[in-house]
Amino acid sequence: MTAPPRPSRLPGDPDPKERIDRMIRVNQAGEFGAKRIYQGQLAVLGDSADAPLIREMMAQEEKHLERFNALVAARGVRPTVLEPLWNVAGFALGAATAALGPKAAHACTVAVEDVIGEHYAEQAEALAADPAHAGLKNTIAEFRDDELRHRAQCLAAGAEQAPAYPVLTGAVKTATKLAIWLSTRF
Repeated sequence: MTAPPRPSRLPGDPDPKERIDRMIRVNQAGEFGAKRIYQGQLAVLGDSADAPLIREMMAQEEKHLERFNALVAARGVRPTVLEPLWNVAGFALGAATAALGPKAAHACTVAVEDVIGEHYAEQAEALAADPAHAGLKNTIAEFRDDELRHRAQCLAAGAEQAPAYPVLTGAVKTATKLAIWLSTRF
């Protein structure tokens, strides 16, 4: 005797439209938060030798944010209600890690991009089987590659030499995962 087929959606699971809306919402929030992190880092390190790299990465995040802002508008997706919090928290995280030095600022970026790289990879995989969302999947895959490039650039700039690197990156990764969870739902 075979088991009955498992339903494609369980009670409480978002419907397909809401699932896509949540992806767009959380990605828009994440790109906004990343921009604010870099702005906080530049507020402290704006005259340093590391500033050009930070500005370059921030410019890419701004392009990502523009794309997700356009998707939010085009699809009528409700942005996260937590944007005011991410505005302050992102800037504070960037400024605080930069205050510990450029290597700590880069360690912050490595931690964030580790989590975002995995997050975007999961989303791209979830969209891979649905040709109706090929454009969104391609956007997410492209942005994932940019984020992983930021991670590599920061590792090359000495991120792992930051004071208390494992503790710092662990805390930033935990905060990033929490922000993703909250922004997806709220």
